[in-house]
Amino acid sequence: MALEWEQVIVDAADPVALGRWWAEALGWVLVDESAEEYEIRPAKERLPGLLFVRVPEGKVVKNRLHLDFRPDDQQAEVTRLLAHGARHADIGQTGQEPWVTLEDPEGNEFCVLGPRRG
Repeated sequence: MALEWEQVIVDAADPVALGRWWAEALGWVLVDESAEEYEIRPAKERLPGLLFVRVPEGKVVKNRLHLDFRPDDQQAEVTRLLAHGARHADIGQTGQEPWVTLEDPEGNEFCVLGPRRG
């Protein structure tokens, strides 16, 4: 038996707006779109993807699952994402972590990691 990781589902108040935000932030492409769902992937036939789906309730507490990204240049990427509409997220960090926690326009946390340790 084999499993293939298809996508991560992201609850959203506005799946189209949030999906477009993430597509631009990641440089990913649109795969499918409706008023209720917006699916993006790194390339049309490449997995996994992100599927944003409309839900009636808003985010209340810290995410139980979040994405981590490791860029070539952490500070440049944090600066770019903040200019794109991300915000710093306070989830109890001490300030000594090698990552920066941000949140997207709907408050979903994600981390921008520092360089990989040797």
